[in-house]
Amino acid sequence: MSALLSAALAAAERGWPVFPLRPGGKRPALHPETRCPRTGACADGHVTWERRATTDPERIRAAWTTGDWNIGLATGPARLVVIDLDKPKNGTDAPDGAANLLALCERAGHPVPTTRTVRTASGGAHLYFSAPDGSHLRNTAGTLGPLIDTRAHGGYVLAPGSVINGRTYRAEGPALIRPLPDWLLERLAPPHPRSDTDPAPVVPLPRARSRLATVVLDRETAKARQAAEGARNATLLASVRAVGRFVAWGDLDRTHVETAFQGAGEAAGLPAAEVTATIRSALDWSIRTARPRNAA
Repeated sequence: MSALLSAALAAAERGWPVFPLRPGGKRPALHPETRCPRTGACADGHVTWERRATTDPERIRAAWTTGDWNIGLATGPARLVVIDLDKPKNGTDAPDGAANLLALCERAGHPVPTTRTVRTASGGAHLYFSAPDGSHLRNTAGTLGPLIDTRAHGGYVLAPGSVINGRTYRAEGPALIRPLPDWLLERLAPPHPRSDTDPAPVVPLPRARSRLATVVLDRETAKARQAAEGARNATLLASVRAVGRFVAWGDLDRTHVETAFQGAGEAAGLPAAEVTATIRSALDWSIRTARPRNAA
């Protein structure tokens, strides 16, 4: 039995649905919606990687005996929230995700949470937490701080045993998975919709502007989702920049925009990490360069 098959079965034994990723890579080894043949499992409509993820040992053996697939762990169905602490790119001396999490904890007056930790190929870390009952958290990018992303519903991480550039994802320390701390849940939970009894916001958004922002977001996420291979990253970058001015003006919440484009980019077939980096870069640029509303 191969090491990757053993690792995939070990994850499934913990109740974590898995699916194959390309050998030595991070992208799903499954067709995206834009190239769905509408046959077999997809005869009644495209079946996403999240829905294909399984804990069935027979299905896992059937898949991993055909190739050295890396292991995608579907965090939403696994009822996990994974905090991804990344390393700066290009060897810069900027604080990494772990340092930024430490600073966040110090500001909040809480210790750095301890839980099951997986060391990534880049030297970063994945912190595994159990998702609170009744929660439906989505992926975030930079919400907790620079180089700190999270994976929940709609997301996946490379499971221990996966290999990138000859480096293996490995679990470190105790295997116990702790619940996501309440104070982190408050920062990651989407805002509750306002009810008729809620007080009006201090500075209400102009109705027409807010509607326009929603229309543009829907249009641009559709473009990113349907982008053709070879133009996916460029399309994603342009679409996020087209929406960025509404984030700069306060018409759209940044986390909401990031989550929408993360799903669109991954649906188009881009690697999750590449999508996250592109979104962050595009929004940072848009916010930095956006002209005032009355000059737009």
